[in-house]
Amino acid sequence: MRSRYFLLVILVLVLLGGFAGAVYAYDHAQEGQIAKGVTVGGVPIGGLTPTQASARLRSQILDPLREPIVVHREKRRWKLGAKEARIATDLDATVDDALARSRQGSIFERVWRGIRGEGIDATLEPTVTYSDAAIVRLLNRIRHSVDRKAKDASVTIDGGGISHVSSRTGRRVLATRLHRQIRTAMIDPTAKRSFAAHTTRVLPRVSTSDLTKRYATVLIVNRGAFRLTLYKDLQVAKSYPIAVGQAGLETPAGLYHIANKAVNPAWHVPDSDWAGDLAGKIIPPDDPENPIKARWLGVYDGVGVHGTSDDSSIGSAASHGCIRMHIPDVVDLYPRVPVGSAIYIA
Repeated sequence: MRSRYFLLVILVLVLLGGFAGAVYAYDHAQEGQIAKGVTVGGVPIGGLTPTQASARLRSQILDPLREPIVVHREKRRWKLGAKEARIATDLDATVDDALARSRQGSIFERVWRGIRGEGIDATLEPTVTYSDAAIVRLLNRIRHSVDRKAKDASVTIDGGGISHVSSRTGRRVLATRLHRQIRTAMIDPTAKRSFAAHTTRVLPRVSTSDLTKRYATVLIVNRGAFRLTLYKDLQVAKSYPIAVGQAGLETPAGLYHIANKAVNPAWHVPDSDWAGDLAGKIIPPDDPENPIKARWLGVYDGVGVHGTSDDSSIGSAASHGCIRMHIPDVVDLYPRVPVGSAIYIA
């Protein structure tokens, strides 16, 4: 009886030893293979050897990342290659990590998992490094080629007339957005690697339309030529002969604005020696002693543009500082010139 029990024990031990050997042999055969369910950067590598996994990851991750970045605008192209971008990955270390995770758990857990065809849930992300300075250099090249400064409009007024420089709208590359797109492409093998260099408009601080409105009407008085020229929207509209101040009572030079207007105005005589007994008085419009005929456009300190009955004075320095015009001319000019219009006396 004892011998039969002993034989039974021996048989059980033999069977257990065989089972353990089989378990060990199976696990040993799997130790160079990555478990099912392991992915790296979205690429499945379960069931592969480390060499096979490395080859697959190079093909599906590293090779796409080494494709050049291309930025385009119209017919121009800019490239950033992998060498300049210093793209590098830790794929070999990631594969080692995947293999280590595949060996986690006891030998029986691994064998049982393998027999049932189960995998492990392991999602790994490789580390991708690159040179952000290289991206910045690329963006600088693009901006140097594409960016354009806005140009302000300007006006120059002198005795010769009005000259103006038109404004120009500038443009600026949307560099922050482009930088973000390129950085994504540096680490994502599925991201597109060609981008348009989009721009935004840069408006001038002073536009041509601003100046056209500001100088919608301008008068230029050329004392030496005895001419008054009317400009509308920075263009010559009409020119008139005039008389200006005589020696000692010159029409004051400079840039002024039309301060007031009147039809058939009274004459507020300046309190000056040349006015004699009339100094400080107000002469009615119909009084023969009133030299201001038909229209008045006030300029500065009693000086203005007005009509005159002394037509022979036109074309000479004859007034007491005002700008005289033929009556039909001042009547023609009057409705064309709003209060506030610029008048430049050269």
